[in-house]
Amino acid sequence: METLKAVYINEIFKISKKKKFFLALIFSFFSVIVAAIAVYFLNNFAGIRITGSSDFSIMVLSVLSYTLFPLFIAFICIDMFVGEFVDQTIKLTLTCPAPRFKVFLGKILAIASFIMTNLFFVMVSSLLVSIFVSSSMPNLIKVFLAYIMEFFPLFVFALMVVLISNIAKGTTSAFMFTIFIFLVFNGLGFVFPYFKSLFFTSSFDWYTLFLGSYINSSKIIRLFLILLGYSIMLFTAGYYLFEKKDI
Repeated sequence: METLKAVYINEIFKISKKKKFFLALIFSFFSVIVAAIAVYFLNNFAGIRITGSSDFSIMVLSVLSYTLFPLFIAFICIDMFVGEFVDQTIKLTLTCPAPRFKVFLGKILAIASFIMTNLFFVMVSSLLVSIFVSSSMPNLIKVFLAYIMEFFPLFVFALMVVLISNIAKGTTSAFMFTIFIFLVFNGLGFVFPYFKSLFFTSSFDWYTLFLGSYINSSKIIRLFLILLGYSIMLFTAGYYLFEKKDI
């Protein structure tokens, strides 16, 4: 456990030193501000009521879940895996006494922490900005639940990027292939709506199942099991490839 903790702290430190980490926070905050300005203008000058205070935070989540969140997750995951193999900095990590499984798990936990940090930052930012959008108090429980639930599908997406990163030979190919898979999965969800729930990208908005007046528990459990299955398979395949990679 101490070895895993040391690896995790080391990976967190490396993420915190990456420019992409701060760019993710800056662009996320900028997106919240732009959304707030647009909503405020439409609500007060164009006479179009788009959203209230609590719905504003959820609206921001629905937009970023399909745009900036996956993009920044892809950047971080690719840097932490294929990027370190390309520039050979992975040698410093693998020469430590930690076995490869703990190194891999430490990286995954660090990625999970990055996702949670980004979600929390956007949630707090959107709640604060929503004060200027509407004078009513936001439903904190509703917003908090939505952002917590969004972590799981984004984490599954991160595991997919990790798998791709352990297959690709370079950062550019890993990024392009990630974008391709993301677009293909979304496209298949539109072309085959009956099988849409089988593609994990369609679950990026599954938090909406928890927010309505009626909670469809059977659908929630079904999607949860699908995401869990994806996470187990992607984690196992990613670790297998990571274990077999030569330095």
